[in-house]
Amino acid sequence: MPNPKRKHTRSRRDSRRAANWKLDAVPVSKDKEGRWHRPHTISPEGFYNGILVRPPKTKKKAGQGGAEGGEQKGS
Repeated sequence: MPNPKRKHTRSRRDSRRAANWKLDAVPVSKDKEGRWHRPHTISPEGFYNGILVRPPKTKKKAGQGGAEGGEQKGS
């Protein structure tokens, strides 16, 4: 297994470790309505590049729908 011939100094080691401490800022851009958002992501309304790609989520009201709310079928 290869080993270094000489010891690296503390300053050389620390300068290498310090090179990557800074995080990049998240890129943001404005949409057509003037709101800030991350680029290349779907908006909360389901639009991407002005086209509806996912219908918006709707909340179900209590008492409507299948077997929710204690309703039983066939009795």
